[in-house]
Amino acid sequence: MTQYNETDLVIVGAGMVGLTLAALLAGKGLHIRILESRDIDPQNALAWEQSQRETGYDPRVSALTVASQQVLTVAGVWSGIEQMRLMPYRAMEVWDGEGSGQIRFDCAELHEPCLGHIVENRVTQAGLLHRVLSQENCELSVGVQLTELSEPDADAVRTLTLSSGEVIQARCVVAADGALSNTRRLAGIGMWEWDYGHHAIVTTVTTEQPNQATCWQRFTGDGPLAFLPLPDPHLSSIVWSTSPDHAKVLMELDDTEFCLALERAFEGRLGAVKHTAQRFVFPLRQRHAKQYVKAGFAAIGDAAHTIHPLAGQGVNLGLMDAAALAETIIDGLEDGVAWNSEYHLRRFQRARQSENLQMAATMEGFKRLFNTHGAVPILLRNAGMSLMNRLSPVKNHIVQEAMGLSGNLPRLARRPVRD
Repeated sequence: MTQYNETDLVIVGAGMVGLTLAALLAGKGLHIRILESRDIDPQNALAWEQSQRETGYDPRVSALTVASQQVLTVAGVWSGIEQMRLMPYRAMEVWDGEGSGQIRFDCAELHEPCLGHIVENRVTQAGLLHRVLSQENCELSVGVQLTELSEPDADAVRTLTLSSGEVIQARCVVAADGALSNTRRLAGIGMWEWDYGHHAIVTTVTTEQPNQATCWQRFTGDGPLAFLPLPDPHLSSIVWSTSPDHAKVLMELDDTEFCLALERAFEGRLGAVKHTAQRFVFPLRQRHAKQYVKAGFAAIGDAAHTIHPLAGQGVNLGLMDAAALAETIIDGLEDGVAWNSEYHLRRFQRARQSENLQMAATMEGFKRLFNTHGAVPILLRNAGMSLMNRLSPVKNHIVQEAMGLSGNLPRLARRPVRD
């Protein structure tokens, strides 16, 4: 006879988004089981993060917004991240590589200490792991994969079969296992997706001039190139989105040749690019789940949607998903309703699906706008950028939305009102 292990919530994927959901729900009386397919030792992962802090930077970083900072504060994680390593950025400069259009956003205009924080992904991950592992009601299982997922029963309970042979009955299953989510596939949820025609190269570089605590982004003819400031003033994390053919050429260059190519593409804004760390490249695709929820099931983060990294909003959208789903579950628990029913979980879908689709459409619009060539489109594009740079109220409204200081945000992402 099969032995079933029962739990309230199973989160598949111990990445930043899945762990944030666990941390937000840790004190709400639910037993939470987190499944991770990678065979990692969490304690070693925390020690590895500390040792790497002394020797280098993670090539994958995120520009966390004020709203994301608030979510991680509520989750009890932000103070730990601050004790590790982060970089507040005070300004952002965006310009058209095929013209003279330029926009500068500055925190001083908003009377804010910064526009956001650049945080290495492994730092955020380590802070979340430390928090979740300290909670009695959270259990992390590593080196296991979900192989079967049943349809929900009358109470929306699902049965999960793991690669280890273990069978679990859960009131709700959350897919947080990335863009190629096996959990979403097993739940029978399809995707809309298309190729951006871009590959992204990421690495850490040393520049002659300091980064000025500024995020820099140049729109080239092939795609956007971003320099994101790191705590060492002469170091920046770069994300260079370009055509697959160009990315292949760039990856085949030796370090000296790559630094020269990068310096030219960046128009030498920070002087000579003197050194590059190891480079990594990955293809960019846009994906969006046709639905986020079913009875006893929800998808969040990259398992539900992926977008172009040109505005650095991918992780932030995922953290907003985690906050909105946590709120939906908490509200259901407090109201004494079936929090795992499809009817109740649709609150989360209504809150997030339109927001994520709108951001995806905006990113696609930006990509197409700057991929348009010809004298007239370039002239109009640059004139529009220059005009917006002079219209401070409009510019500041845009940056406040991007920072998560306004707009349709989950409650857990709203900064407390200042006295």
